[in-house]
Amino acid sequence: MSKTGNILLCGVGGQGILLASEIASSVLIKAGFDVKKSEVHGMAQRGGSVVAHLRYGKKVYSPLIEFGSADIAVSFELLESLRYLPYYRKETKVVVNTQKILPAPVSTGVDTYPADVLEQLKSRGLEVFPIDAFNIAKSVGETRAVNMVLVGAMSVFLSVDEKIFLEVVDERVPEKVRQVNRQAFLKGREIIEAMRPAIKGGKVQP
Repeated sequence: MSKTGNILLCGVGGQGILLASEIASSVLIKAGFDVKKSEVHGMAQRGGSVVAHLRYGKKVYSPLIEFGSADIAVSFELLESLRYLPYYRKETKVVVNTQKILPAPVSTGVDTYPADVLEQLKSRGLEVFPIDAFNIAKSVGETRAVNMVLVGAMSVFLSVDEKIFLEVVDERVPEKVRQVNRQAFLKGREIIEAMRPAIKGGKVQP
């Protein structure tokens, strides 16, 4: 625990990014880390960009991630993964939900949605892990559980026992949707675990 781990979560309003960051923070605290978190909501309720910075380690003094120092980036929407490129480095593990939510300039026809987002990420030498979180959430019966699918995907890269994640999910999610959220978490974790041979650096070790 000599170093600080940096996790960036980004997407658009309404995707449950803030709950995902709260769950991740609670998990890391339970695992014995000092944790600092910062959130930028912006125009979240209108579908605007949302980002959460999460830093953890033996002792953390600032919640803000510096450019070029993210260990893990979790993008809840495909195009949003490009917005935060300055925070990435070659060792950054970038989990990308392949779901597209058209920004206003695209939906009004002023601009076009890039067709090569994943290729742009990979061309920079990043470790990219695409996952269709929306359809995975739909398959377990709750499309609003996209955030839990992505928490499960992110969990693969953290040296924290799966049981702690599930404990926190049980604590933070209402009982009536608890089971589907657990399933969504496990599905997301399973998908990324299947990509494990492609994971160059293994887990993030703060």
